[in-house]
Amino acid sequence: MIAIIDYGAGNIQSVSKAFRHIGCDCFITNKKDEILSADGAVLPGVGSFGDTVDSLNKFGIRDAVTGFINSGKPFLGICLGLQLLFPGSEESEGAEGLGIFDGTITKIPGGEGLKIPHMGWNSIKIKDGSRLFKGIGEEPYVYFVHSYYLNAADRDIVAAQTEYGVTIDAAVERGNVFATQFHPEKSGSTGLKILKNFVDIVGG
Repeated sequence: MIAIIDYGAGNIQSVSKAFRHIGCDCFITNKKDEILSADGAVLPGVGSFGDTVDSLNKFGIRDAVTGFINSGKPFLGICLGLQLLFPGSEESEGAEGLGIFDGTITKIPGGEGLKIPHMGWNSIKIKDGSRLFKGIGEEPYVYFVHSYYLNAADRDIVAAQTEYGVTIDAAVERGNVFATQFHPEKSGSTGLKILKNFVDIVGG
């Protein structure tokens, strides 16, 4: 069973609907014990970095998220759920992320007619050997909505990249931790395949 972590905001229902569409049992929760006892966990995210950090603290589930990750069970972060895995963001100075990985989250520079936020379909280049992107075709198109982007310090964790005026680390993967800057639940058949890959990882 996969827990979709509810911190009072985010694209919770659309993520749940996508998992159920592929036949996966999942449930929405903000209870620490339910999160920790799940077989897999998903942290969706929309909104600002700082507000989400505050919400995780307010609901008392920040420790549950880090505890789940440290348990070794499969974890998936989506959009802001990816950025929260890092120490902080230029968007919200002083807000402390989870610090699972090291890297910088900075504003997309834009320019040359590029609108911010980066919103819509864009192709990604996938790193060989990624479990999350197993069976996905070369340079598939996925759906993005974000104004800030990741530059990971450890290049070995980067599973996919995209270009939008700058090179964006669009997905990370290490051990039991997976995360995408884009929204799989809004990315059509490609996104559903990515979610199915995660379900398969959870199932062993």
